Amino acid sequence: MTPDEKFLLAARLRVLADSLLVPTATLTGLPPSLVQGFVEGTTTGAVAAAKAPKKKKASAYARKYKAAFKRIAPKYKLKNGKWKSNGFKRAVKEAHKIAGGKKR
Repeated sequence: MTPDEKFLLAARLRVLADSLLVPTATLTGLPPSLVQGFVEGTTTGAVAAAKAPKKKKASAYARKYKAAFKRIAPKYKLKNGKWKSNGFKRAVKEAHKIAGGKKR
């Protein structure tokens, strides 16, 4: 694409954007510059959200531990859902044991 074609395309996009923003501004009663700023802000936010860093993948051990903890936890809880005395500590220890941790 040549620079002239890029310029024409940009001009067409600006005309299209203006034709969408001006009626919206008249309907809402807001100044066109405010509506334009809002639209540009939301698009910028969407672009930033799309570029958010990916979450770190859970290790095989972490997945095993999570499953083991979910299986074990009810044994160490009361009927109302609260932890028994030292229940959480014991559940963690047993889940690590089941998951196969600390093989030194």
